[in-house]
Amino acid sequence: MIAAVSCLGGTALDTPVCGAMSRSMSKPLVYALFIVLVTGCGLLIGINNIPGEWYQSLAKPAFNPPNWVFAPVWTALYVIIGFVGARCFLHHRSSAMMRLWVAQMIFNFAWSPLFFGLQRIALALIVILALLVSLIAFLGVSYRRDRASFLLFLPYLAWVAFATLLNLSIVLMN
Repeated sequence: MIAAVSCLGGTALDTPVCGAMSRSMSKPLVYALFIVLVTGCGLLIGINNIPGEWYQSLAKPAFNPPNWVFAPVWTALYVIIGFVGARCFLHHRSSAMMRLWVAQMIFNFAWSPLFFGLQRIALALIVILALLVSLIAFLGVSYRRDRASFLLFLPYLAWVAFATLLNLSIVLMN
């Protein structure tokens, strides 16, 4: 499992360790690992950065969804993100597509600790804008290389665009 993470973290995704790992692991196992790791990390970050009284006290726009909506939406999205990550790892490991997938994961996982944990809503806005840009870049690359990944990431793009508007509105209202 550590080898899987190190294969994703560096720029040399086509190293002998990564190549041997993907050849020795079955595709269903790769998909399962990505889905469990991404969803598990996302849920762990969410549990450790629960909106509290501070968030409740913020002025929010009328289109702000109720708090209960976020957990099921993000859980479904994390399953999709993990699935697409596995596709990238199996078929596009040493490409810009894989690097953009890793970049969007970093921005995604950084947002909640900044917004809820550190209560730095303006800095979180910068991070979510970077996430949005990385998603658009990922979609641009995947449209040509992996249409299924492109289509699977469209709901994610829509949700992040909505979350970006929500974050911007909260910054402007507070």
